[in-house]
Amino acid sequence: MKKNNALLLTLICFITYTIGLGQEAETPEEEGYKFTTINNIKASPVKDQYKSGTCWSFAATSYLESELIRLGYEPLDISEMYFVNHSYREKANRYVRLHGSANFGPGGQAHDVLNVVKSHGFVTETEYPGLLKGEQKHLHGELDAVLKGYLAALIKKEDGKLSSVWPDAYSSLLNVYLGPVTENPAGSDKIRSKELYPRFNPDEYVELTSYSHHPFYEMFDLEIPDNWSHDQYYNLPVDELLEVINSAVKNGYTVCWDGDVSDKGFSHSNGVAIVPDKNVTTLDGTERSRWEKLSEREKNAELYTFKQPGDEKKISQEMRQEAFNSLQATDDHLMHITGIVTDQNGTVYYTTKNSWASNSNKTGGYLNMSESYIRLNTIAVMVHKDAIPKAIRKKLNM
Repeated sequence: MKKNNALLLTLICFITYTIGLGQEAETPEEEGYKFTTINNIKASPVKDQYKSGTCWSFAATSYLESELIRLGYEPLDISEMYFVNHSYREKANRYVRLHGSANFGPGGQAHDVLNVVKSHGFVTETEYPGLLKGEQKHLHGELDAVLKGYLAALIKKEDGKLSSVWPDAYSSLLNVYLGPVTENPAGSDKIRSKELYPRFNPDEYVELTSYSHHPFYEMFDLEIPDNWSHDQYYNLPVDELLEVINSAVKNGYTVCWDGDVSDKGFSHSNGVAIVPDKNVTTLDGTERSRWEKLSEREKNAELYTFKQPGDEKKISQEMRQEAFNSLQATDDHLMHITGIVTDQNGTVYYTTKNSWASNSNKTGGYLNMSESYIRLNTIAVMVHKDAIPKAIRKKLNM
């Protein structure tokens, strides 16, 4: 009997040990991403563009708020919709003058905000919230459709010519949806401008890009639809563009970033954007997976789940040019770079403030974009002239 008990006890111990091994094999501890802060620059709270295509205004406004802080002014909550209202007016004028052949839509570029600042200054969110009556968030689907429909009707010239009142009617539409915009909002003595912020000069900001189909160290009209105003961009080799970004952040300057977020390696929900070294067909948890239906081939493909850092592709000038030429890297989205971090492998990432609400992910509305992602998917950046290293400024004749 004792022999049987000993045999039973041995069997129980073996089974317990085997189950323990199985559990350990099935649920390994995930290392995850562990970031160490290298530089972090003060920024205003994360906002929510919600259902509006106005990331350009949110990103550039956030950038403007950080610049005012850097210049020694008290933090401000600046109105994004003030810039939207004014920009939409100028965009409509160009669209009509070009008989509908110009780009018209909700998108824009960082310079659109500074162009409004130059001509109309800026106001606070309290002075101009720009919300549809009865709403707490920005809903622009109807607004965008109404504006486009109105302009489409205009260029048909049903009376053989345009009336002189069409700009007033168009302005009325904007004011009904976004609220009336005035040069002197109620409750403020004067428009926020050089008189109140003499250390801020909108002419001291420039935009830079990096594409080899134009000569480097010269300016050109960047061929993207949302550059509707045909502003000029300085052109740098990608290594020097990264040098500008790094120098800016390390010296206390933030960067307004324009780039592609449809890449399979971009995942706001996971708080990272990467370019994995291995070729994968789909990346589980990316923003792309939210709006694209995966084919059967993709469903059966290897998934990269952002569980921990891995090797990333080394991005060359030729690779980024091909991505631009093939329309894989497009100006989908603008955000605001406010810092630099490294992961546990030493890979450099750029801390980026998004405009999809602070509760949109586990990292408070921010994400970290890897250096490889920046190299491949950056369309353009806006920085203060003084943030550019002197040697590069000299090459640009700046």
